[in-house]
Amino acid sequence: MALLITDDCINCDVCEPECPNQAISQGEMIYEINSNRCTECIGHFAQPQCIEVCPVACIIVNPAHQETTEQLLEKYQQLQKEN
Repeated sequence: MALLITDDCINCDVCEPECPNQAISQGEMIYEINSNRCTECIGHFAQPQCIEVCPVACIIVNPAHQETTEQLLEKYQQLQKEN
């Protein structure tokens, strides 16, 4: 379950630096989350940090990219190997 930033994003810049996996970047119109890098902060924090800091609550679970906790943990472990 990678996360998704909706069109309600106000480009406030607070989510990008909070992402421990560098999954968030400025898109053409709003910030975007790379589903290949998003682990919903599993392995780093108890809660997704982008959701915690978002002032407009525009970050949701991506319905088109559903993953189990085990899959997210495996992705986290792969990302750690790359770093």
